[in-house]
Amino acid sequence: MSRAIGDLLAEAIELPVPERPKLASELVASIDDGPPDADWDAAGLAELDRCVEAARNRGRTPAPEWSGVRARILSRLARR
Repeated sequence: MSRAIGDLLAEAIELPVPERPKLASELVASIDDGPPDADWDAAGLAELDRCVEAARNRGRTPAPEWSGVRARILSRLARR
């Protein structure tokens, strides 16, 4: 990670928690990697729903790491 990116990340982490998802969403949306993929969107929304449910049950189930979440989504999409 370059120093500039590290500085931006450090600054972003200092944002109030409610503002961080908006920033992350805008960054992801700025990446134009081709036409929209409905399967990807559906899998992403399903994963978000799962994460929300896990957050509601916090204490019983630890929050998943993004790398694992992404791997599960990609695996499900690859099987289609």
